[in-house]
Amino acid sequence: MRMLPVLLSSFLAAGPLVVVNPGFEKNTEGWTFTAGTGVATNRPHGGTRLVYLDAGPGKSVSQTITVPTAGSYSVSAWIATGGAGGTFTVLRGGTAVRTVTLPSRSTYARYTISDVAVAEGEQLGIVFGSGSGWVNVDDVMISPGAKASPAVTSSNPKIAEMFEWAKAKAGSWVHQDGAAGPLDVDERRPSGTGEGVYTPAYWAGYAHRSGYYSRDFAHQLAGAHILGLDAENRNMLRSFARSATEEHKYYPVWALNFDASTYLAIDYRSPTDFVREVPATFELVEKANQAFRWTGDRAYVDDPVFWDYYRHAVKEFVELHDGRLPNGIAEGTGKGIFQGTASYNEVSGEPLAEAGDAIGSQYQAYKAMAALAADKGDSKLSGSLEEKARRLKEYFNQTWSVKQGTGEFVRAYTVDGTPLTGFGKENSWFMPMKGIIDAGPRNDAYLDFVDAEASGAGRPRNIEAVTYLPDTFFRHNRAETAWKWMQDVYDKREDNHVSSRQGLNGDYPEVPFTLVSQTVEGLMGIQPDAPRRTVATLSRLPGDIGWLEVADVPVGDGKVTVRHDGTSSSTFTNGGSSKVFWQARFLGAHRWLEVDGHRFPGRRQVIDGVTYTVAKVPVRPGQTATAKHAS
Repeated sequence: MRMLPVLLSSFLAAGPLVVVNPGFEKNTEGWTFTAGTGVATNRPHGGTRLVYLDAGPGKSVSQTITVPTAGSYSVSAWIATGGAGGTFTVLRGGTAVRTVTLPSRSTYARYTISDVAVAEGEQLGIVFGSGSGWVNVDDVMISPGAKASPAVTSSNPKIAEMFEWAKAKAGSWVHQDGAAGPLDVDERRPSGTGEGVYTPAYWAGYAHRSGYYSRDFAHQLAGAHILGLDAENRNMLRSFARSATEEHKYYPVWALNFDASTYLAIDYRSPTDFVREVPATFELVEKANQAFRWTGDRAYVDDPVFWDYYRHAVKEFVELHDGRLPNGIAEGTGKGIFQGTASYNEVSGEPLAEAGDAIGSQYQAYKAMAALAADKGDSKLSGSLEEKARRLKEYFNQTWSVKQGTGEFVRAYTVDGTPLTGFGKENSWFMPMKGIIDAGPRNDAYLDFVDAEASGAGRPRNIEAVTYLPDTFFRHNRAETAWKWMQDVYDKREDNHVSSRQGLNGDYPEVPFTLVSQTVEGLMGIQPDAPRRTVATLSRLPGDIGWLEVADVPVGDGKVTVRHDGTSSSTFTNGGSSKVFWQARFLGAHRWLEVDGHRFPGRRQVIDGVTYTVAKVPVRPGQTATAKHAS
């Protein structure tokens, strides 16, 4: 086999494995070019330059790097083509590890070769080859290989395929700690304003901007943990917490560069003029508690930066932003994203003071802070916040969401106090997603309404908004509907994103991260409490998934494997070194449960108004247990 020419420039130094001149902004530096290739400025993905390969066989652009630190790495590049047959290859020691054969696609798409294991001092090659039409390449990136690699097997091949795609795609968005990269890149400044040193972080937001966003990050955190990105989650969340200063009226900034310290310029003009949205303040509290439950990392309760953020969010932030319609609910200004909006729905044009996604998120923030306070040993604070959550939910169901004299469901209020009904996208589906609606017929009817609207004229144009729908329906055990929306997101991954700069839907980072978490937390119903070495499970398998197993899910300092056979049998394996208490949950009231062949009366448990039958099973390291219901 004839090898394509490889590079030229190599280096050996402790630190991250980096590509020389990854965006071709330094012209040909670091790359080897054959005839019929070069650097152009006509159609870059980012910055001002790209490389091109003319049509026809035998042309290549390549680079070889000497690996400074042994490990596993993933290599990605944005590529557009005028014809099929081009190639993207990664070599190890001069031998091809994997080659991606490129389709004909004139829109830039992101291609990744994942988890290439290399030794210190070994040669890693990156080669782009020509095809039947032109090939354009830009923005090459190397990510650290998977830190955790849960695996899915199932009677339904689609969910296994979906999970593997999502796992690889999500991993391609992770930055190496210590790598240099541009700052303040956006559509107005495609080359940014300079260079910084990146810290542990991953992309959460538009791929044509050099930062991560609070809203996207909050939705990606669980999937990131499942893939082992706990250092990244903690670093990114702490950067938002640190930004929520008194000067910012306790709002976290909307986005930070990947150095985790400078604010992304397109969204931050001054301490009084920056993008801020009420739900994000509260969601970050909720997600901190979620991270603590998954990891058991005491930083989430002991680090004063985190703790100050939580307590300001549930107290001073609410007090400072509850002036127009004083009722204990944090408000927006109704004046746009740079003055503070009440809702994540940025395109409605409605001058909202209060919104369903904000009040739902505030409710969950109270519950999260109560749980964190309990683990910190402050029972008084925990009790007061539980009571605040209870009162807020009661007020929501009896007053806030009720339009007097009608059966309509209120989802927002304008700055003059006018209640709004109908479909408001985020300020509609966040209400059931956050569990603030009382269980029962009213909640069931609203879920039907959300599904119908999102399936019809109310469907969001941006795929990242659709990624919330599986979470909404999983929370209420509507497995068929949630699975329908997971498939909808996955099946549209090759469609063009509504933002042409973003490329394909599947290249929006939120898509793969949420498919990972929706498989583990949604379909498998895995709910950890690592500080108490407890893991609950609940099968939410739809009818066309007969059985599903997820192996090696990280929880605390160990791993668990869970299998569901339909909705009546669950199997749990403790892959860690300490005993785990498994709560095997089954929806509904069942007279009998069977654990490892032993039959005993079912134990009833009501959670958020829904009845479950639960078996509590201690599982030793290396042990497997099976629970079934037989009613």
